[in-house]
Amino acid sequence: MAKYIEKNGMKIKKVGLGYRFFKRAFDLFASFLALLLIGWFLLIIGIIVAISLKGNPIYADKRIGRNGKVVNVLKFRSMYKDANEHPERYLNEQQMEQFQKERKVDNDPRIAPIGRFTRKTSIDELPQLLNIFIGNMSLVGPRPITEWELEKNFTEDQKAIFLSAKPGLTGHWQVSGRSNVEFDNGERQKLELEYFEIRGLWTDFKILFKTIPAVLKHKGAK
Repeated sequence: MAKYIEKNGMKIKKVGLGYRFFKRAFDLFASFLALLLIGWFLLIIGIIVAISLKGNPIYADKRIGRNGKVVNVLKFRSMYKDANEHPERYLNEQQMEQFQKERKVDNDPRIAPIGRFTRKTSIDELPQLLNIFIGNMSLVGPRPITEWELEKNFTEDQKAIFLSAKPGLTGHWQVSGRSNVEFDNGERQKLELEYFEIRGLWTDFKILFKTIPAVLKHKGAK
């Protein structure tokens, strides 16, 4: 029978060493196998991105991982080369206001055509298989977020829960709405924290299976 602990009104499912061991073993095996099988595809996409965006096809996005450690989350580049350093070159006044407030922009003009394709299909996130193999991410877990998002949207108690697991390539939030579920109305926080009430090996496998149709339908992808 599953055991739970209560923390300021939040119910958290306790997981043991067995769960953590098998979860890591599966992450290691699955990421190695995936890299072996689709390495050629990642190479082709990398070459296309490098040619299209005239530079390194991979970039490391700094996110907050387990126990608050910074994780360099690997992605295929989707924005023009100077888009992050000089957003004012691409965004109008209204878009700049949205960017400064939310750190994102609707129909972002900084995203190149190849980037729109890789984001829509979630191909841009496949390099994270390397993060999983290395061990600073998992196949299933809370979405890796920035320090800014963490501080803005979670209470101290919620942060402690959120940071108790490795971030995941997919997770409860991703298969339940992705970009259609936002921080602003509290729904995303609710879904992310809900994972800690239901997590387990069977739950993780169910999330993995749900990810396939969610990606194929481009569910919530932007």
